[in-house]
Amino acid sequence: MTDKNYILVIDDDPYICSILKKYLEQNGFAVDVTYKGYDAKDLIAKNRYDIVLSDYRLPDYDGMNILRYTRSVKPFIPVVIMTAYAEISKAVELIKSGAFDYIVKPMQPEMVLEVLYRALDRNKQAMTSASFADTFIKGSSDKMHEVLQHVGIVAPTDITVMIEGETGSGKEYIARAIHHSSNRRNKSFVAVDCGAIPGELANSVLFGHVKGSFTGAVNDKTGYFQEAKGGTLFLDEVGNLSYENQVKILRALQEKMVTRIGDNKSQKVDVRLIAAANESLQKKVEAGEFREDLYHRLNEFRLQVPALRNRREDIVEFAGHFIAQANKAFNKNLQGLDDEARELLLKYEWPGNIRELQNVIKRAVLLGHEDLIKPGLLPDELRHRVSSGKISLSSGAAKTEFTDLKSATYLNEKELIQNALERTNYNKSRAARILGIDRKTLYNKIRLYNLEQKEE
Repeated sequence: MTDKNYILVIDDDPYICSILKKYLEQNGFAVDVTYKGYDAKDLIAKNRYDIVLSDYRLPDYDGMNILRYTRSVKPFIPVVIMTAYAEISKAVELIKSGAFDYIVKPMQPEMVLEVLYRALDRNKQAMTSASFADTFIKGSSDKMHEVLQHVGIVAPTDITVMIEGETGSGKEYIARAIHHSSNRRNKSFVAVDCGAIPGELANSVLFGHVKGSFTGAVNDKTGYFQEAKGGTLFLDEVGNLSYENQVKILRALQEKMVTRIGDNKSQKVDVRLIAAANESLQKKVEAGEFREDLYHRLNEFRLQVPALRNRREDIVEFAGHFIAQANKAFNKNLQGLDDEARELLLKYEWPGNIRELQNVIKRAVLLGHEDLIKPGLLPDELRHRVSSGKISLSSGAAKTEFTDLKSATYLNEKELIQNALERTNYNKSRAARILGIDRKTLYNKIRLYNLEQKEE
């Protein structure tokens, strides 16, 4: 980095603060440290920080208080939360509320650095097609293939797309896939987290303002609609927009014109709009929390991104991709997962979806010293939730009768396949017909579940 980036570290453990401060300063950052949320608020209000790195549990505040305060006074500062694995559900809620990411304790400084660099890169508007291809993983699940088929159909058009899916499931990647498969691929892709914009600033952020139009408007500002000119504007968590800004977005879409605050002229804009939400906007419409006319304008074409627990056949592929990424980042050479670790990943419910899996793998690679990731490298909470039975593992229901595999859940899928193979004396063509899948899919499933293969 040529210019220093300023980071505020908030943790009530002086040892952690000391380690982070030393390591980050060695890597070119300028670091302030505080141990209490009250003092942190004062520092955030007075100083310019590029990132806030806060522990979830503090003596006087929790991470949600820090996040909300930061968003209210400095809405564009990325907030990264440090948390124990047992609090991962809280971390997911924080991300839904606008936190950039979370880091699981016990953490390693190298992992922190990787997350901070991503946070600094967050506002870069364009991603080249080559780099996108390097980071986008399609997976092999039928559900995801269907989504990507629809991406291929809608991308060449200018139809507005609504993407729904849980936090961390990959909605922005789908939006980028649409952009990079469209005729606008050489123009900007501008991503806006609507959940992180305070309502009173959303008008300026989205549409811009002119100097002197309100207190604090010391310069002219270009809004996101204009920044995305000729390209794609991605409105993430669009359900968090205020009623007033819903009206203005609807007008901008209908008239293809925007007006900056304090300006008496409207300006023409040419953008392709993609919106996303982590909950059903239809329900918000029914509850009177979202304008129905805007909903229908955004919902010209709807895509539903499946949760990771509903595309379990992709978990091992994602894990392999993240192992390769972490090997490169940490100068390691781990080759993959051992059988027991693979089974744990397949059985876990992944409330944080792909983002959580990525964090788990990065931590395991960083701590690993052998060729394979073993269960001991996975977080205690993950192993405990699987082994304690908190994750429901159907024990025998699948043995009663055969059904179409596509309608079966993952929890009995392995048993269904094993039973079909045994029933047909491992005749894979017959087993595939019984299960309602093709031979290629069956072979993939056999490898996925490490089922014994016999000669036909």
